[in-house]
Order: sequence, then structure tokens, then C-alpha cells
Amino acid sequence: MSGYRVLLLEDDPSLGQVLCDHLQMQGMEVTLCADGEFGLVAYRKNQYDLCLVDIMMPRKDGFTFAREIRQTDKKIPLIFLTARSMKEDKIEGFRIGCDDYITKPFSIEELMLRIEAVMRRSGAGAEAPTEFEIGAYRFDCNRQVLIHGDSRQKLTDKESDLLRLLCLHKNQIVTREEALKRIWEDDSYFTGRSMDVFVSRLRKYLKDDPTIEIKGVHGKGFRLIVG
Repeated sequence: MSGYRVLLLEDDPSLGQVLCDHLQMQGMEVTLCADGEFGLVAYRKNQYDLCLVDIMMPRKDGFTFAREIRQTDKKIPLIFLTARSMKEDKIEGFRIGCDDYITKPFSIEELMLRIEAVMRRSGAGAEAPTEFEIGAYRFDCNRQVLIHGDSRQKLTDKESDLLRLLCLHKNQIVTREEALKRIWEDDSYFTGRSMDVFVSRLRKYLKDDPTIEIKGVHGKGFRLIVG
């Protein structure tokens, strides 16, 4: 994700600086603004690849800022950062045209995963690999096949998409919400139960290599561990 130019709007100076530091550590160029007015000035002066926007800000809130930039720019990726978790706020955010919505408090790891997902969908991310070595297995996600010795396991679309997501973040946590939004485009209870079935299938497909584990992380998601 190195090289992205990020416009960060956050009125909490401590949180803003922490986020700025972490994004810069990932090789991004970051402009930090304390409210929507300053953010709009910066946006009009410079070119950015991504906007990270707090909703509750003085002078001009995040929703207003987003509405104004969406009048002239329909494509720039936009993620809302907010302490407000009401369903109505999320609906309003997506109606305005945001690409994602993350509720405080959040981990830096979750934020980075969401940025990566949004940038990939926008076509700005680097091309991701399509073949993976998973212990004694080889996974070809274009052909949707998992190869182990002479055996070949054909995968469904969602099995392949889920395994690819886990491979891209091998030994890291993939949050349930991230997986559901990216693969099922729905993070409801019922799709969550469906995803658990797919995880169980993948575990079965990978069972012949004891160094491989798809571990559930309570309250967070899953981690593909390859010993």
C-alpha cells in the first residue's frame, strides 16, 4: 500500500496523529486536517488516492464534506471513521457514497485491511498473486483448484474467494465483517453462519497437512496459520 496519498480528517489530535504515524509507516503520504473546512481546502489543492473521514467534526462534519466532494468526484475511495454506530448513520454514509464505514474504537490492523480492500476494489491496489503455496498444498485461485500431490480439489466460487483472502493475509487475522463484506457483500447473521460452513469445508480440504490450521479468533475472525 506504499505510495498512496491519503487525506485524513480527524478532529481528535491524539487519534489523528496516531493514525497519521501508522499510515506513514506503511509508506503513505498523509495530510491531516482537523475539520471538514480545512479538509475541503486541502482536497481542492491536491490530488489524493483515498479520504479517511471522521463524521463528528466542528465547522463542517464528515457527511457534509463527503457530499461536497461527491458532487465533483464520484470515484475517489472514501472511508468514514466514526464513534457513531447507529444503523441510520451507516445507511446515510453509504447513501452519500462512502466505500466503507469503520466504527471506533478500531484496531490499526482492521483499518489497514479495510483500506487494502477498498483500494483493490477501486483498481488502485497492486495486482495480487493468483497462486499460493500453503504448506504441502498449491492453490490456483484462477482455476479454483487446490492441489495436494496427485489429488485435486475443485472449489466453489466462494470457497476459492475465502481461501484467497486468507492466503493474502496468511498468519494475520481476517475479520468476520471484512470477509462477509468482500465475499458475500452482506454481514448479516445468516450470511455469517453460511461463512462458518465454508470455513469448515476449507479445513477439511486442508486436513492432510497438520502444519496448516484455519484458527477461529474469538470475537474477531479467522487466521490461516501455516507452520
